[in-house]
Amino acid sequence: MTNQKMAKKPELLAPAGNLEKLKFAVLYGADAVYIGGQQYGLRAKAGNFTFEDMQEGVAFAHERGAKVYVASNIMAHNEDFAGMAEYFQRLQQIGIDAVIIADPAIVDVCREAAPDLEVHISTQASITNWQAVQFWAEEGIPRVVLAREVSLQEIREIKQHVDIEIEAFVHGAMCISYSGRCVLSNHMTDRDANRGGCAQSCRWKYELYEEAEGGEQPLFAEGDDVFTMSSKDLCMLEHIPEMIEAGVDSLKIEGRMKSIHYVATVVNAYRQVIDAYWEKPDTFVFQPEWKEEIMKAANRPLTTGFYFHQPTEDDQIFGVPPKMTAYDFSGLVLAYDEETGIAKIEQRNHFTRGQEVEFIGPKREKFVQRIKEMWDEAGNPLEEARHAMQTVLLKVEKPVKPYDLMRTEKVRK
Repeated sequence: MTNQKMAKKPELLAPAGNLEKLKFAVLYGADAVYIGGQQYGLRAKAGNFTFEDMQEGVAFAHERGAKVYVASNIMAHNEDFAGMAEYFQRLQQIGIDAVIIADPAIVDVCREAAPDLEVHISTQASITNWQAVQFWAEEGIPRVVLAREVSLQEIREIKQHVDIEIEAFVHGAMCISYSGRCVLSNHMTDRDANRGGCAQSCRWKYELYEEAEGGEQPLFAEGDDVFTMSSKDLCMLEHIPEMIEAGVDSLKIEGRMKSIHYVATVVNAYRQVIDAYWEKPDTFVFQPEWKEEIMKAANRPLTTGFYFHQPTEDDQIFGVPPKMTAYDFSGLVLAYDEETGIAKIEQRNHFTRGQEVEFIGPKREKFVQRIKEMWDEAGNPLEEARHAMQTVLLKVEKPVKPYDLMRTEKVRK
């Protein structure tokens, strides 16, 4: 497939749990970010945004050509509607580019209160067929986020029938419940996953029993893996060409509660794959280092979810999950002196002199070096950076720039 056959370059949509993560997502290559306000979203424990944060985030993103969407995707109860119209009016005033909504009643409230605020239909609406997509298109909705249970072939069929923007997840944690419509958390902990309070009950470890004469009988033998409902994480990095050719307009990364290192690393990897394929689709070759980058931020083993087949036990995690090679976000580059080759680093995790570190940044080659010399701000030599957020002066072997990340491989105890 050539560029002429592909209507437009797909959007790379990244999560942003707070203002700092928004900035990293945009700088590392996101075309758009989705955030949560302090109401009506499904990530109550994410940092979330005040209206003031939203204002700053929108200004930062728009200055760099990126968009900001607000997730307002709870399944509402009667009491949730108090103040909702005013909330959407404020989002419209701030300049939010779109809101992501699941509940039809909330769609109506938003469109009446803030008619200039674009509405996208959330994955929580469980859209799995082209007729449902057609329904929302006829309602004037410009984009739907498909359920994660939709296959790649079904996406192709949807795009053949309906002229509407399609957003689909390509990376991140997979909820075991249908399109994330969980009741386990509510039932077991009184925390409603559909109103932002998920306790991740599915990822707990369970022992199974059956009722029988004489009492409960275990359905496991001594030493068996404990049972969980824990999916491997979605990763479609190697299949981005197929996603683009199927007509997906927005490629979405999950993870508003994930770390800065996760957001920067994953966004940067997908950015490189999308750009490489778009520029030379006929000669595109997937580079192993792109997958290696993803693995440095992976929390769990990876799967392609529902895109190519119905998931089996091979797509689930049982017992003790395998250890992943993980990296710590150890330092943030604040400044760099070209004459001395010294970088000013804000410490985010412990590191020591003599340790091997890796620097990554947007639109640059990563490099690895060993820390030979470092000092505090007063110029006193340091053996280790142990204090959170302390400023460290570090001799670097190649030029760096603000917002570059310094990371170290985690030491497993």
